[in-house]
Amino acid sequence: MSDLLELMAKRMDTLARLENSSELHRAASNGHFAVDRSPAGAGLMERIQAIAQNVSDIAVKVDQILRHSLLLHSKVSEGRRDQCEAPSDPKFPDCSGKVEWMRARWTSDPCYAFFGVDGTECSFLIYLSEVEWFCPPLPWRNQTATQRAPKPLPKVQAVFRSNLSHLLELMGSGKESLIFMKKRTKRLTAQWALAAQRLAQKLGGVRRDQKQILVHIGFLTEESGDVFSPRVLKGGPLGEMVQWADILAALYVLGHGLRITVSLKELQSLDLESLPAQSTSSASDHLLGPVGAEPVVGVPPGRGSCPLTVPLPFDLVYTDYHGLQQMKQHMGLSFKKYRGRCRIRVIDTFGTEPAYNHEEYATLHGYRTNWGYWNLNPKQFMTMFPHTPDNSFMGFVSEELNETEKQLIKGGKASNMAVVYGKEASIWKGKEKFLSILNKYMEIHGTVYYESQRPPEVPAFVKNHGLLPQPEFQQLLRKAKLFIGFGFPYEGPAPLEAIANGCVFLQSRFSPPHSSLNHEFFRGKPTSREVFSQHPYAENFIGKPHVWTVDYNNSEEFEAAIKAIMRTQVDPYLPYEYTCEGMLERIHAYIQHQDFCTAPGPAPPGARAPQSPFILAPNATHLEWARNASLAAGAWPPVHSLRAWLAAAGRACTDACLDHGLICEPSFFPFLNSQDAFRKLQVPCDSTESGMNHLYPAFGQPGQECFLQKEPLLFSCAGSSTKYRRLCPCRDFRKGQVALCRACL
Repeated sequence: MSDLLELMAKRMDTLARLENSSELHRAASNGHFAVDRSPAGAGLMERIQAIAQNVSDIAVKVDQILRHSLLLHSKVSEGRRDQCEAPSDPKFPDCSGKVEWMRARWTSDPCYAFFGVDGTECSFLIYLSEVEWFCPPLPWRNQTATQRAPKPLPKVQAVFRSNLSHLLELMGSGKESLIFMKKRTKRLTAQWALAAQRLAQKLGGVRRDQKQILVHIGFLTEESGDVFSPRVLKGGPLGEMVQWADILAALYVLGHGLRITVSLKELQSLDLESLPAQSTSSASDHLLGPVGAEPVVGVPPGRGSCPLTVPLPFDLVYTDYHGLQQMKQHMGLSFKKYRGRCRIRVIDTFGTEPAYNHEEYATLHGYRTNWGYWNLNPKQFMTMFPHTPDNSFMGFVSEELNETEKQLIKGGKASNMAVVYGKEASIWKGKEKFLSILNKYMEIHGTVYYESQRPPEVPAFVKNHGLLPQPEFQQLLRKAKLFIGFGFPYEGPAPLEAIANGCVFLQSRFSPPHSSLNHEFFRGKPTSREVFSQHPYAENFIGKPHVWTVDYNNSEEFEAAIKAIMRTQVDPYLPYEYTCEGMLERIHAYIQHQDFCTAPGPAPPGARAPQSPFILAPNATHLEWARNASLAAGAWPPVHSLRAWLAAAGRACTDACLDHGLICEPSFFPFLNSQDAFRKLQVPCDSTESGMNHLYPAFGQPGQECFLQKEPLLFSCAGSSTKYRRLCPCRDFRKGQVALCRACL
């Protein structure tokens, strides 16, 4: 600092001389002198010189302190030289190797010096035992003094909010994506408020603790490329932005404290003191500005080589795969071992199956992709649709119509009007055959983006409105009879919006089904799921008369479907789980009951309870939880909703449970992971083994061998093999809310 100030003083002096010379020359030519400039320049020079002198004095004092400290340290080192040698402890086999590494590389990252590493053996061992975990604690160190106690978050009761104006401020501005999200939130404010009122009545006096929540939307950061924002106004995909807008609204309406970041700089600049202010006001919840100096994720300065030293000051962190990667990079070594990982919730559109999530297993068995392998509890991944019960279903909302609006829509429908699902011209390419057939019966409308010239992929007989704002697009859907998809995009929100506005949705059946094995779009995604249509949720959970799925390669079937749809009358329909109330109910249940930090681990494979909690159902087809059996404390969903079936060979648990009108529930696997479960199902196990396989527990054929799961993270509803009959845990579900069992609220 002293050197910099001295350099600044020299430059100021040079500039002053140049300025005086210039002023003198200019004044001489004008016949007068500018005498008012010199004193100001001189005053500034005097101040800089005074600061420089003060800094110089401080530097001398600091140097004296350092010399004294080094002298004292050398004396201490002499007295404890024998105590600063890498111990030979079988519990810490990597200690000596890490000390060697520190000797050679401790200057590679400033974070080591931040924690007191100075090149001495003692500093290496202190760091490796107290900051990291590779060496045993040194007996002469005060262990309690080195541990920083986390500041507990105060418990405040959450109160529903109906005014979202402060949320709009928190969301920020400057990106087209954020503008789109804010417009959506503002448009749905009244529906969120009504939903909050209804849910509050349903829950009664249930106490809800206010959670402090960090929301880091990684895909919108510049560091991830932010390919979405520039395409918002050009027909790009909006599904992720729709979902994130609704997640923010739901968390805020439920009364929780939020911090929202959409850039890495914002994430890094957060600090421990900048938590949301605790408030029970239902109207607004103001935030404290950044006043501290310590990063929110407890990351020391440097390149991320050192671990976190303090827990996250948030109860929950919502992010996506991009945000997860960014947090890993900036949390460095600690990310794998840090206990705050259990608080993370990953918004994951297409889902992550357990076989892809477990790093070691994925690497050994060919499931490793560019995504996945995070070793999280699979329920920490939250999907857009309920297609992967191993994950949690987050969802989004569609606008809900009141009865008056529904009647107006039914009276204003044009029986021969169709709207094509596809804002990008590439989706229309090669679809002339279907469009020609459709054109014989219906007036076709499109909303394809273009700048100056009409896209050549869109036939002349199609009325193209260009890209429409959401309210105008809704009006178009309210007039149309048919909303037709051409196979892409997969699983977006638009078909649900169309059905909610009284349209019939027509989509193509895929044969063979699309998956990572045969389709580029799914390649690299952490799932083996097979997609049999453009929108499986609409096909399986809604179906006819609202949704028709046909073979587009069969012209006769396609044309017959159009004729049938024209004769079909449908009312506007929206599944409860996609209403504002349904989403609030679901997220409330997750926040209230999902706990991946303190949930007890499963019993060891083969462990047997003193008394089996299972009984064979009267028809001898499956197991049920015995009424007189004690309930597992803290288990959610409640275990009395468990139904266990032995699936047919080659059948996944996801499908086996659906065959019985139930949902696979992976959190129940630990209760079934025992010889007793097979015995109660009268399965003849000649032998029983434990192993790491995402298909276990299962009954092997041939061989009559039973297999139990060794790795809890690999319990998986997904996955099948003709070699195994899988033991599957199923549960019931609430009508219109597949994510929750009947007793889950």
